[in-house]
Amino acid sequence: MKASDLRPKTQDQLKEELGNLRKEAFNLRFQKAGGQLGKTGRVRQVRRDIARIKTVLGEKAAG
Repeated sequence: MKASDLRPKTQDQLKEELGNLRKEAFNLRFQKAGGQLGKTGRVRQVRRDIARIKTVLGEKAAG
């Protein structure tokens, strides 16, 4: 996911996506703790996507 893909979305859409990613991050943490995590790179990708969404939401709030 790129920031340029996120900018056209509304704040409600971004907040919904943020909620989904936070749930996924939570589930990935549990999988990692249980030793069942298959795609370890997905944890990093989800964290970065969360940061991107938060950045775009901040830009929209400031501007």
